[in-house]
Amino acid sequence: MIPVDPMLKVIGPKKKKPLPVFVKEAEMDRLLDDADFGDGFLGVRDRMILEVFYETGVRRSELIGLNDADVDFSSCVIKVTGKRNKQRLIPFGEELERDLRVYLSVRDENISERENDAFFVRKDGRRLSPGMVYLLVKRNLTKVVTLKKKSPHVLRHTFATSMLNHQAELEAVKELLGHESLSTTEVYTHTTFEELKKVYEQAHPRA
Repeated sequence: MIPVDPMLKVIGPKKKKPLPVFVKEAEMDRLLDDADFGDGFLGVRDRMILEVFYETGVRRSELIGLNDADVDFSSCVIKVTGKRNKQRLIPFGEELERDLRVYLSVRDENISERENDAFFVRKDGRRLSPGMVYLLVKRNLTKVVTLKKKSPHVLRHTFATSMLNHQAELEAVKELLGHESLSTTEVYTHTTFEELKKVYEQAHPRA
């Protein structure tokens, strides 16, 4: 019998955090450019949701909470309400502007009444639920990837990784994602470095 547990002074090894899962650019291009979503309202809406996730990096709750007034076509910015009700502005480009206008046209042709001016809606005009958004993202990502995780957050990771791979400043990506701390955003630099390592190993003759 011993009075003190000697294991109390033993420090366990640090558990390595897994790197964020993301979709490669070529796979996103295949999904958005080549996949068949159909011409009906649901197909146009589902593709639009995937494109907004990929091109803005918004959280699932932020996308669900979007209202028409939050999308400013004159300035090409989306206003989202994030964690702790903090609002931020996210710019978008000409391609997304064009596709958003097409979606609105199809939506307004098919949906007569909408819940609280919601931007993304179901066929009955009600706002989308988190479960619906998760399932539609998972179903469509299955067309192009074999990743175990196929969630809206994977598309948020994909946005951040793509931005950094194309020389975006880390501070800018932090602001776009709505992160409180730069250390939260820095995890994506490890992801991009892992991708660089793979390219190096595949391309260099002595790797």
